[in-house]
Amino acid sequence: MTKPEEFTVSEARPLPVILLLDSSGSMEGDKISILNAAVREMLQSFAGEDDISASIHVGVIQFGRTVGWHQPLLPVEEVIDEWNDLEASGKTPLGQALTLLQESLDDRSVISSRAYRPTIVLVSDGKPTDDWGGPMAELLASPRASKAARFAMGIGADADSVVLSQFIDTASGSRVFEAHEAGRIQKFFRFVTMSVTTRTRSGNPNEIVPANPDDYDFEY
Repeated sequence: MTKPEEFTVSEARPLPVILLLDSSGSMEGDKISILNAAVREMLQSFAGEDDISASIHVGVIQFGRTVGWHQPLLPVEEVIDEWNDLEASGKTPLGQALTLLQESLDDRSVISSRAYRPTIVLVSDGKPTDDWGGPMAELLASPRASKAARFAMGIGADADSVVLSQFIDTASGSRVFEAHEAGRIQKFFRFVTMSVTTRTRSGNPNEIVPANPDDYDFEY
């Protein structure tokens, strides 16, 4: 007969969600305010998930005046306690952000080998101001990035749709989401939230089902 102390509870596997967020000067004002609000709403929704097989971890890489981890990749409950809103300033060094992302994806001290396929989200309102072609190619050649769920949103008419299109998996039918008004930013993040939570509730959180935000009718 098995003794009670012999039972073990398996630890939930991490499901990483990494946000690459444009914090350049052109995001100043309503754009950065609405983006911050959308991220906070996402974090609250993720924290409400109680699946025992997948633990949502969230990290934020910003690219603007500085490039770096604005929020290290941690369980969402810890991120909510530590979250500080982004501030907009500087240029748009997307290439540096892509290099940091690629190095982090390959670093097992950042994302363990137990983790499910990551979800990666790129948001920008302008054109990169540094060399991004090489870093983009290296990122997409990375095994983890190539298997990740990748989403992209361009804010406003100046967003570089060519760059954003290269980031996502267009072969699967995905497309860049365009946000020309505040409600569209919220809709995009609600879609990403739904995509991640659907995976945590499924029998196989590694399975990624391609979809597009415009296919869903979220209230703003």
